[in-house]
Amino acid sequence: MDSGNFTWAIVATALVVFMAPGIAFFYGGMVRAKSVVSMMMLSFGAMGLVGVLWVIYGYNMSVISDTDGGGFPGFQFAGNPFTENFALAGYDSATLVGATYGATFAVATTALISGAIADRARFGSWMIFAGIWATLVYFPVAGWVWGAGGWIYDLGEIFGFSASTIDYAGGTAVHINSAAAALALAIVLGRRVGFAKGAHRPHNVPLALLGVAILWFGWFGFNAGAEGTFGLLGPDNENAGKIIVNTFVAGAAAILGWVTVEKIKDGKATSIGAGSGAIAGLVAITPACASLDPIWAIVLGIVAGSACCLAIELKYKLGFDDSLDVVGLHGVGGFIGCWFLGFFAQGTGLFMGGNYEQLVLQVVASVSVAVYSFVVTYIVGMAIEKTIGFRVRNEDELAGIDTAVHGEEAYALV
Repeated sequence: MDSGNFTWAIVATALVVFMAPGIAFFYGGMVRAKSVVSMMMLSFGAMGLVGVLWVIYGYNMSVISDTDGGGFPGFQFAGNPFTENFALAGYDSATLVGATYGATFAVATTALISGAIADRARFGSWMIFAGIWATLVYFPVAGWVWGAGGWIYDLGEIFGFSASTIDYAGGTAVHINSAAAALALAIVLGRRVGFAKGAHRPHNVPLALLGVAILWFGWFGFNAGAEGTFGLLGPDNENAGKIIVNTFVAGAAAILGWVTVEKIKDGKATSIGAGSGAIAGLVAITPACASLDPIWAIVLGIVAGSACCLAIELKYKLGFDDSLDVVGLHGVGGFIGCWFLGFFAQGTGLFMGGNYEQLVLQVVASVSVAVYSFVVTYIVGMAIEKTIGFRVRNEDELAGIDTAVHGEEAYALV
């Protein structure tokens, strides 16, 4: 790795580290004033625990090679984790930066799940869940998707296709994975007291929009970071330029798609809608950022923003309380981004000189990760709920869980 790549790898890692506080601000602004501390602590708690677990064994779990005997189910290690390269010992400097970059993805993915259980989760139970979920779900799935020899990584070869699965920065491993887990946890914990449309409004819109701004800022490291972190920058940096412009324009186009649909549907275009639209576009472009021409990134953004605006209403129709729309944004947006590649990926998409193979790979990979994540999360979440309890008491939820769980108030105005 040359000095330019190495420097960018460090900068990109710092950018993605900043995304976890961005999630905390976005989610924190979206909940009630009595739940801000609790909501933000779920993100910071995930950063503390999952970050440590990644360094101890998560990175080794996610690095799958053909010599390990294949990438399914994915619970292999790079060597013996307790005698060889344990806790990143013995790796060269470039690998250590790449490993730290990977840690930021593990943290962000886990933190995203917390949006589905706002206002009603115990912190201690969440921490137990976060450690188990990262170990059983995120670490192996990251190996399946990005590890050489992982079964999703090699899915095209397994099927005998000329195409390969595309998930450049985490449409399946991050967004669909976290959304499926969020749906399972929302079902396990049940609805908030008084759950109904319009009953739980964001208490601090500027705080939420600050979170969106931080996330968009960090997303350039999230999507383009791999170019330098793994030494992928070519002589003309053509991939990096494409990723940067696609990341920017998909988020921008999704704002237009969301607020247009919102205006038609509800009569007003809101700032929370604009921020949510940006997130929807960024989610959708995540797997596709290196494989689309910018014009198709614009189309993808508009489609994702419009579809996600409609999708967030499903929780009221279907009766599950996904508090902050993790399923509607990251699940729907993630599926749209992954499947869009089946039609418009450069050279391999159905309408871009390819055939049906890319679409088949994208559908199989995304659905497989969603099913695995949902099933394991439901089992783990239910086990915690039935033993030590996952949900706070109704009285604490109504009174505000900041003081009940953490002994703090977000706004001590007196």
